[in-house]
Amino acid sequence: MARKSKRKAARSNQGQRRRQTRIKFTNADQLRELQNWLLPNDGIFAILKRHGNTSWLPCSLVWLALCWSWSESKNVTDCFTQAVECCQLIAGKSALSTYQGFMGALVRWTDSILSVLWPILHLRMQEIGGDLWMVDGWVGIAFDGSRSTAPRSESNEKALCAPNYGHGKTAKYRKKKSKGMRRKNNEKNKPQPQEPQAWITMLWHMSLRLPWKWRLGPSNSSERAHVMEMIGEGGFPKNTLFCGDAGFVGFPLWATIMGANMYFLVRVGANVKLLTESTDYRVVIRKGLVLCWPLVAQKDGLPPLRLRLVRVRIGAQRMWMLTNVLDQSLLSSKQIVNFYKMRWGIEVEFRGLKQTLDNSKLRCRKSERVMAELNWSIMAMAIAELFALKEQLARSPSEPRVQKLPRDPKKRSLANTVRAIRQSLTHLKDVPELNEDLRSRLRRAVTDSYVRKSSKRARYRPPNPDKKPLGDPTVRKLTAKEKKKLKAVTPIKSAA
Repeated sequence: MARKSKRKAARSNQGQRRRQTRIKFTNADQLRELQNWLLPNDGIFAILKRHGNTSWLPCSLVWLALCWSWSESKNVTDCFTQAVECCQLIAGKSALSTYQGFMGALVRWTDSILSVLWPILHLRMQEIGGDLWMVDGWVGIAFDGSRSTAPRSESNEKALCAPNYGHGKTAKYRKKKSKGMRRKNNEKNKPQPQEPQAWITMLWHMSLRLPWKWRLGPSNSSERAHVMEMIGEGGFPKNTLFCGDAGFVGFPLWATIMGANMYFLVRVGANVKLLTESTDYRVVIRKGLVLCWPLVAQKDGLPPLRLRLVRVRIGAQRMWMLTNVLDQSLLSSKQIVNFYKMRWGIEVEFRGLKQTLDNSKLRCRKSERVMAELNWSIMAMAIAELFALKEQLARSPSEPRVQKLPRDPKKRSLANTVRAIRQSLTHLKDVPELNEDLRSRLRRAVTDSYVRKSSKRARYRPPNPDKKPLGDPTVRKLTAKEKKKLKAVTPIKSAA
């Protein structure tokens, strides 16, 4: 028996050595393979009309910008130097050789290139998503907003700072209350000027946990206006369900979504006023059929929105959800709770952008370059997560059977994904060992599996005076005049 076990061990070691000798590809080869899968040829960018003297190709500029964003150096010029070296090893050449020319090309072409890249990302997501592409018959897309700080340069302050900063309703909560420390009476405690910030409004695929699309602007941008602009551009699959928090309310936003034959699910509270045709409040609670018809829409002759108000319980908290899916068989209360829990992942995505990729404070000192830097940071994060998802959903036949990795995108680790890509970029010429190549490392880029015994919430987190209880939405009956107006117009009905 001992001899047989020794023979089996020798055969397995010999087979492993043979497999190791078969590995002749370098890290650059694997990155090139992923590059060809995402962007097979330059014909994808044929619709872009470039100047006749332009020497670089769009694909080359895209990969130079991605390598620049994936670099872990703190200085933007050092990142560019490393990106040029990586592109020369992967593709044999770099799109541009000077940092100034590179930033000039990004400022000029980022918006045009992103408009081409977004549909390609959506197509690749659908190809590898499989049964994760839809959940309960819906393509769930969340939307939310956040901010990233920029350097205090004159260009950034002029373009990104809000001109009416400090004059809002919530500014009084931030003022010092004690008389001796009031800033108007204390010359030694002068307030600093506001920091320039870039606003990010992101659409995010909830089941695949990947960025879908985004819009940038100054710190006083309207996230609802950004969402309306992106929805107006189209390109969404059938049965798309937009999911948002309590900030995405209002007749214009909901009418835009319904006008595009899409569906939404948002949390509402005391910031929303609704109408009902029923005289019995208990019927309204049970069926949930309400109307959104503000006075401005009535004066403009616009029809009301027919919606469904649902009260659900998530954890220990009760909350109200509003949707234009009127049929409960298509979107039940249990599904509503599930979708709203999935929506929280977009907050984790913003945390990964700011902490893991270190974009909480941007580095460029010109406002145009700040926007280009932030755009390509988000794109680099999206493509890195797409590569990891591709490898985790499509296992390799040579992967050891004992290594059971989850197929849940929720277990994907952005930190381990970026770490694997950066390690490959640093050692492009090296031939990796067995199961230590880029694709194997991306398959293992998952979060830990142990059960936490305590909460990660900081015990010293101060209370936010601007955050008030959301409350309940106001639901009132239609007046006699409103009933007459309602007969003259036809409410916008949901397609579901």
